[in-house]
Amino acid sequence: MSEPTVQQKASLWLAVIFTLGIALGGVFGYAFAHRSYAAAPGQLTAEQRRAQKREQLAREVGLNPEQQSQIAAILDQAQAESKAIHAVSDPQFEAVRQKSRDRIRQLLTPEQKPKFEEFLRKMDEDRKRLGQ
Repeated sequence: MSEPTVQQKASLWLAVIFTLGIALGGVFGYAFAHRSYAAAPGQLTAEQRRAQKREQLAREVGLNPEQQSQIAAILDQAQAESKAIHAVSDPQFEAVRQKSRDRIRQLLTPEQKPKFEEFLRKMDEDRKRLGQ
């Protein structure tokens, strides 16, 4: 089998990002519709949200203190590993995102470009707000 071309690789990345976007949209939509915490989500820090989810897990599953401690260590390790993966993959996703945006800009008329930039601005704000 021959080595994939740059265009094939880019198409694959675009398909992966599109699929991940759909999947994450579904997950966030479900989570938003079924959230069960008292404070508004924008008012909690990431650490507060994690603590809240751990408390909910302990309560709903009936974890004893030793289990809670062991699970906290597992979750902390998983979070550290996830951060390491994001540190490597996020710049790659950003490069693909910028490349696709540049290609789209080339297709737009001068009247469409400001509208597209506004669309991107809103989309980027939403992505940052959701922590993606």
